[in-house]
Amino acid sequence: MIDHLEVSSFSGPEALAAAVAKQWLDEMAAAWTPGLPHTVALSGGRIATRLFTAVAAQSRARGVAFDGVHFFWADERCVPPEDGESNYRLAHELLFVPLNIPPARIHRLKGEADPESAAREASAEMLGVAPVNAAGQPVLDLVLLGMGEDGHVASLFPGAEETVWGCSAPYLVVRHSPKPPPTRISLSLAAIAAARQTWVLAAGAGKQTALHDSLTTPDRTPLGRVIAARPATRIFTDIPIIG
Repeated sequence: MIDHLEVSSFSGPEALAAAVAKQWLDEMAAAWTPGLPHTVALSGGRIATRLFTAVAAQSRARGVAFDGVHFFWADERCVPPEDGESNYRLAHELLFVPLNIPPARIHRLKGEADPESAAREASAEMLGVAPVNAAGQPVLDLVLLGMGEDGHVASLFPGAEETVWGCSAPYLVVRHSPKPPPTRISLSLAAIAAARQTWVLAAGAGKQTALHDSLTTPDRTPLGRVIAARPATRIFTDIPIIG
């Protein structure tokens, strides 16, 4: 297994979500500096439903405020924000409304707009909020990713063209996604690699092979490419590790 990984195992998705929620709130409280933005990129999916619910509940119970936190997305389907497939809608209903997050700190990907224009607008918005490294990439404080059965993360899928992997903009348009809808906007590998921390929530049945391949043979899956591109990555999983 790759030596710059931290893998935490849990008995099921509820325990995983509760633990990640606690660590996220701890990390946010420790890292936040008054007057400076704290930037987070969210993902969707089944585990995100549990995570957002746990974060909202723990935040209220602990009295942890989200002052200064700016929310971005790891990816979005090209659908309107009220669509049931929208990653924004999931976060809006389970996180932003319960925690009264001001709209000015919610930087959604506009899935209803022209994808190329939406990606350019989102890239510019992120670059205007997050600090930028020497390579010109925004340095997000935390990127939260899920993992699909095929090892995809954000909307970076197996078999993507090298132009996808080599994209230097923070966001890019992904067309012909193997999962519907076919057109999406995704955070680029370069932006994920530049983040201060990247946490991957790998939960659910049918993902054991993809996780094993990602942890042992980086070039075989999109998650493996993320791991190889970063100095450190944290994996939270309820999937038994093979070997």
